[in-house]
Amino acid sequence: MATVYQATLVPSKRELLESWLAQQPWSGEGELVKVGAYRYDDPEGEVGVEGHLVRRDGSETVLHVPVAYRGAPLEGAEPHLIGTVDHSVLGQRWVYDAMADPVATACFQRALDGHQQQAEVHLYEEDGQYIGHEADEVSVTVLGPLPELPGRVQVHRVIADPEAPGHEQLDEARRLWATWPGGSGVIFSLNTDAPA
Repeated sequence: MATVYQATLVPSKRELLESWLAQQPWSGEGELVKVGAYRYDDPEGEVGVEGHLVRRDGSETVLHVPVAYRGAPLEGAEPHLIGTVDHSVLGQRWVYDAMADPVATACFQRALDGHQQQAEVHLYEEDGQYIGHEADEVSVTVLGPLPELPGRVQVHRVIADPEAPGHEQLDEARRLWATWPGGSGVIFSLNTDAPA
């Protein structure tokens, strides 16, 4: 279960993503449009693990940005820092590219192994009053056979159209499949060609 506060973030998540994506050669150009988000739970309850799906205005291509929220800097991960935010309940948070955060990648690995489900999001007011369960904007399921050899988590930053040429190679792979209103696609897969 993911605990989420209806808090004020400065800068906002959107501003953080816009700034980081502007530096990524695969992200395209144009105003960001939110598609949805999903979460996984850190078993220790220390790190927030969230994936954002966005697209550029005028484009149907969906971009995938998994992030990790921490209450203190992650040693050695400075090049992967997306930014810091002031959270009106939790204080200062350090936001990293989740693929550089071992807690986040362990969540994705467990999900691909079939041992961890997408987190249910429960909303709270800033004063701690419970609001209720938030319906999933993005549904994530695991598909494909579990390979005999261990694999390494591979992120899919640009979510390909399932009907696009070459996509059939992923049809046999162990993968996390995201579904959102109006679309679906692979967000993570297991790469068995690389050491786990």
